[in-house]
Amino acid sequence: MKRLIPLLLLLAFGASQASALDRRPRSRKRPVRSEQSAPAAVPAAAIPAAATAENPEPRPDRPEEPAAEAPHPLTDLTPEAIDSLLAAWRERQSEKCFERFFDQYVGIDSADLAAAAAADKTPDSVYVRRLRDLVSPVPLSYNYIVRGYIDRYTAASTGTISRMLGLSKYYFPMIEEELIRQGLPVELRALPIIESALSPTAISPMGAAGLWQFMPATGKVYGLEINSLVDERCDPVRATSAACRYLADLHALYGDWTLAIAAYNCGPGNVNKAIARAGGGKRSFWDIYDFLPRETRGYVPAFIGATYAYAYHELHGIECTDAPLPLATDTLRIDRLMHLGQVASTIDLPIEVLRQLNPQYRLDIIPATTKPYTLVLPQRYVARYIERQDSIFAKDSAYLKEYIDPANIEKKRQERRLTIYVVKRGDTLGAIARRYRVTTAQLMRWNGIKNPDRLRLGQRLRIEGR
Repeated sequence: MKRLIPLLLLLAFGASQASALDRRPRSRKRPVRSEQSAPAAVPAAAIPAAATAENPEPRPDRPEEPAAEAPHPLTDLTPEAIDSLLAAWRERQSEKCFERFFDQYVGIDSADLAAAAAADKTPDSVYVRRLRDLVSPVPLSYNYIVRGYIDRYTAASTGTISRMLGLSKYYFPMIEEELIRQGLPVELRALPIIESALSPTAISPMGAAGLWQFMPATGKVYGLEINSLVDERCDPVRATSAACRYLADLHALYGDWTLAIAAYNCGPGNVNKAIARAGGGKRSFWDIYDFLPRETRGYVPAFIGATYAYAYHELHGIECTDAPLPLATDTLRIDRLMHLGQVASTIDLPIEVLRQLNPQYRLDIIPATTKPYTLVLPQRYVARYIERQDSIFAKDSAYLKEYIDPANIEKKRQERRLTIYVVKRGDTLGAIARRYRVTTAQLMRWNGIKNPDRLRLGQRLRIEGR
């Protein structure tokens, strides 16, 4: 906290001085003070006697009285204002940390810029060097299959990596922290890009959910709560912890990260079958490539392609979008039944923001009746929540009475399952399907579409979820 206070003071009270200094012309050399401009020494005889009598020199038998301590600059600020300062500091630090990765580890030289200008004419040797320069415990091999995924992720028309860069500002710090805590390669952070496009509410046609696309059975094995009100597969923190433990178990089984990644996608049973069919003691991903399920054959190459595109996006002219979520958040412990609407309406925070930060609550209810749960809030709203907590609790009956009737719960579940998407310029049915982790056939069936190539600007599409 002692280190944090000067930073808060700098944010709160140094902005005007800093901007004033920025407007002053800067010189590379420190100005030299001339003898004429130097202050002249004052002779002792020129000091009035009265002055010396009123201000005697301190003596051992007459200690000086300590000066009154100046009030702390934060004393007059409200807790909410201090929270806002803390949020601003954290957001700036997050942005700096995000940019530092690309400056420090992915330096751009003139040869890279020249290669980027040629794009599709970039020789394979350049891609090999760039992947080697990432230096990862996960083998980042290069071949024509990997090149295809690199081209797909770096294509300007898709905008995939641009969106992922914005989302990664929020999700990657928590993912990297858990990977490091469990001793796993940090590069595994790219897996949620190909699993869910970094969407914690993504649902696959097979029923996998969340950033890491856990199936219900696997999620429960790794301790995730899944019921009518809570689905921790969609909790970024809990699901990341479970995914890291699963990946560690798979690596312990195979001793090879590419095989562990493949098994994460299709299950260890399918990887074992592929190893047996390959024969001859072949135990690398590329050795058993032809014997894996079709989807899994592209999984490891897609991981390598996404890792490359994330690190070298600037070389391909990809710009990062703004983070759609607040980068400065904090977590509160909730130990009573509560509806997100109670919080949103009392602290003047859009309920959609609460849903984005707490996607595990399927019906907007925190069912903290027998055990506590967490509530993630933007940092700027934490003090406001604490100050208005009694008002939030007073709304229990207004927001929770409709959920006492099971029929109302089912109605709300159906409402949350349905998403309406408005077609924008440049949209295709396939791109919309990929964004929401559904199939084109499902979109056509839900919306009575006969020709997938005939979408109208402004057309409203039904997308059914969980």
